[in-house]
Amino acid sequence: MKKLLAILSLIFFSQFPSMGQIEKGSLYINPQSGRDDNSGEKGSPLQSLYEAGRRINVAKGNGAMTIFLSKGIYALDTTVRFQPENWKFTKDARLTIRAEILPDDPNWDHGKMPVFISTMAFNNIPDDKLGGASNGIQIETSHVTIQGLRMLGSPVHERPEEGMVIRNYPIIREGRDLDDLRVTQCLFLGDIHAAPNHLPVLASGQGVVVDHCVFYGVKDAVVFWHSDRPSERSEMHHNLIVNIYGAAVWSWSLAEDFKYYNNVVTQAEAFWILNKDEKNSFNLENSLVVGYNHLVNNGGGPANLGETSDPTKLKSGKNVIIQREGSLEIVKDPTSKYYLHLKPGSLGSELGAGLFYKK
Repeated sequence: MKKLLAILSLIFFSQFPSMGQIEKGSLYINPQSGRDDNSGEKGSPLQSLYEAGRRINVAKGNGAMTIFLSKGIYALDTTVRFQPENWKFTKDARLTIRAEILPDDPNWDHGKMPVFISTMAFNNIPDDKLGGASNGIQIETSHVTIQGLRMLGSPVHERPEEGMVIRNYPIIREGRDLDDLRVTQCLFLGDIHAAPNHLPVLASGQGVVVDHCVFYGVKDAVVFWHSDRPSERSEMHHNLIVNIYGAAVWSWSLAEDFKYYNNVVTQAEAFWILNKDEKNSFNLENSLVVGYNHLVNNGGGPANLGETSDPTKLKSGKNVIIQREGSLEIVKDPTSKYYLHLKPGSLGSELGAGLFYKK
């Protein structure tokens, strides 16, 4: 029987080699012209990120892999899970999921960003009494970079009744023993009424770095979730967080070596949510917080922001401005490179928060 299966497998993959191989460590995706039975090479792209994840999960070997996403709309009707069993990534040979054209490219504009929107059903989670959640891109392997994507929420009603919260998680990592996840140059957009983006980055484990991202109109920006031990080597830097109806930072699992610098937060319901025990303190540098209702809370969860906490748990280093009232100047011209960024030359723009590495 085994011999027969081996022969059938050989015949199948010889007829459809594109479905069993990844050429040169790269896969290309085009949601308009691609097909999921293509090779995945640049001239023969796949159509879906789901198929790229499937191929990586069954691949055998080691070394870097890069998934290049062309512009277009990617409707996720099911979770795209990356959990390879027989492929090993390292810090220097990582899995990268990125836009084909990145923000610092001279040919980039906002229309070049791959756009992700969740259209999937919400899962019934055991013992979850809040109404369910959906996971978008789920990373269950170490040493991964996600770069240059535009990620929307889900077109649902987030609070259909008292005590319920329908949650959308565009990027999630649940593995508590995983390490090294970087989310960079991504734009997270939400609308509380039309397409709530409940929590763009929800990550457990070690080494979670979120940098040069823009969070606009979402509920919560980043939650450092669970870990088998305090999450070390995690960072947030050069992020712009605007007009959010939750909190910018949830430091539930973070160790005190967390680095927070060159971030700008404005018009936020809450700035920071500590773990319930309020055990750790955190240092802030070169950052700006203007316009908030709650500075520091503790506890909380999907349905609430917890209780008022000790503000001295946040240690302001050099060049930190925190003021309860006020607002900042945001570019609203959609044809501008700086759309949804701080107006060049305005307060906070010198910190370099936003999609661009180059000032």
